Amino acid sequence: MKYYITTPIYYVNAAPHIGHAYTTIVADLLKRYKSMLGFHAVLTTGSDEHGVNVERSAERAGKSPQVFCDAIAAEFARQWNVLSLGIDHFQRTTDPRHAAVVQDLFDRCRGNGYVYKGSYSGQYCIFDNLYVNDAAPGDPCPDCGRPTETIAEENFFFKLSAFAERLLALYESQPDFIQPESRRNEVVAFVRQGLTDISITRTNIKWGIPVAGESPHVFYVWFDALTAYMTAVADEGLWPADLHLIGKEIVRFHAVYWPAFLWAAGLELPKRIYAHGWLLFENDKMSKSRGNIVRAEPICQVMGADALRYFLLREVVFGTDGSFSYDALVGRYNSDLANGLGNLASRTLTMIRQYRGGVIPPAATTDIAAATISRVLSAYENFEFSKALEEIWSLISTVDKYIVTQAPWKHAKDATPEYLDETLYTAAEALRIATVLLAPVLPESTRKIWSQLGMKTSLESVRLDSLQWGGLEAGQPIGEIAAVFPRIDPKEAIGRMRELEERATAEQAVLMGKRPETAAPAEASAKISIEDFAKVDLRVGLVLSAERVKGADKLMQMKVDIGEPQPRTIVAGIAEAYTPEALVNRKVVIVANLQPRKLKGIESNGMIVAASVEGGKPVLAGFHEDIPVGARLK
Repeated sequence: MKYYITTPIYYVNAAPHIGHAYTTIVADLLKRYKSMLGFHAVLTTGSDEHGVNVERSAERAGKSPQVFCDAIAAEFARQWNVLSLGIDHFQRTTDPRHAAVVQDLFDRCRGNGYVYKGSYSGQYCIFDNLYVNDAAPGDPCPDCGRPTETIAEENFFFKLSAFAERLLALYESQPDFIQPESRRNEVVAFVRQGLTDISITRTNIKWGIPVAGESPHVFYVWFDALTAYMTAVADEGLWPADLHLIGKEIVRFHAVYWPAFLWAAGLELPKRIYAHGWLLFENDKMSKSRGNIVRAEPICQVMGADALRYFLLREVVFGTDGSFSYDALVGRYNSDLANGLGNLASRTLTMIRQYRGGVIPPAATTDIAAATISRVLSAYENFEFSKALEEIWSLISTVDKYIVTQAPWKHAKDATPEYLDETLYTAAEALRIATVLLAPVLPESTRKIWSQLGMKTSLESVRLDSLQWGGLEAGQPIGEIAAVFPRIDPKEAIGRMRELEERATAEQAVLMGKRPETAAPAEASAKISIEDFAKVDLRVGLVLSAERVKGADKLMQMKVDIGEPQPRTIVAGIAEAYTPEALVNRKVVIVANLQPRKLKGIESNGMIVAASVEGGKPVLAGFHEDIPVGARLK
């Protein structure tokens, strides 16, 4: 039996951070879990290296695109080695083998009548690699809120519009094709709005895979990148993938475009797509421009990779957004790993060493773990990793209470041998079962506990589907006892991690071709004259009403009083930063003499002024003092 898992093919316009690590750690867990069920489990990740974003990042770094991609791809691969992840294939999209697979997919789609040549003139978002229909020059992208660019070029188009009904039928007949349900509902709503044909080539950039015989066309990033999942296992007969594990921001490309491409080419679809939430730092999505990036390596250097794995998998309910903080990380480590699992292992094995000469006593028949085994395996199967860990820690807590109740240290001399044997065996066998169940989550630490239990077979060879009480053999000598999770001083550990994070920031700034002291400066703007500034009509506005724009997560439609007979309708990309309730009766700054523009079919007559940085949430400009509505800013 095979089980083929993929992570996203990570974009190389920035170095890896803990958000990338989170996805890949989950994929590694699933590979280990499936392997312990007897599957031939294979894990692929890689680097998405083409497109205008990479081309521009390389130019800013003073490098050729290939040299730039080589450096960033190598850093991703190095990070996965630091985390000891079981990556079977690291697929780069600049690999010549990959170009051949992309061309084959294109030829199949074209041969089956789903590709045609046309021209495009309109707005394009380079950050999301997305064409923005019904947008005017300078309008924000509805997905990310950043300015679009005007492009006009000849393209090859894919007939996505031909697959709307077939996609809806797929989602209906296979409800678990897209998970969790919230993401499935989003995709269904998107497809029901109607699909338009999409461009799959570009002619105004050079950094891409050339389309054979069609110069100057190069393949568009999603047609290129998605195909890497097939390239990685092209010689192993592992396609289709059993699971595409992705972040929620790219679900549309995987759950709409990718199945349509594969159908058009006559190829099999992946079996499941799981789109998890974002990992937030201080309630914001991590972004290099906001300076709130957290990297995995400094944490591993101070606390070990297993500590990070445990925190992410226990703290974050998979599928939803989760938060990271150093305080919470160290708190979880000390309470759950040091005081929980580590303490159980230490006290149990020490008592066996002290009271039974370091030899496992005769077996106890009372099974206290059967229900835990069943619930944990069910949780793993349903991607409920936090729930699985709750169940395991419930078992650990039960054993701790059992040991306290039995108090073997009180009865070591006067109790019957059977009483002490049953107590020690029960604790040790529960520890063995917890260790097996935790092996996919804590691979390094559980191997240490396994060795201390004196087990002769490898931990990874244990079959989870046959795990049951009684695996410890009476008379088996235990190994050397050592603390697996020594307690950590929070202040010292957090200080050290922050220090290493600063150092990593400087090192990766160099990797990106920047000087450390100017790693993220604001680019100098071209200076304008006072006459130019005077042309901008800035007014004080009062928000009278606000509502989210359907089908656009970031857009808010507002009625704004700026002292004119009728309020202005203004559409702004601030819906992820502000609720409608928070905007009503708020005074804002409006650019009143901007030409009207349509966003999602709504005519916007003005622009709301907000401060923003790349990847960050906008912050509205406002006033400390009372000021009349309609007043002009000078």
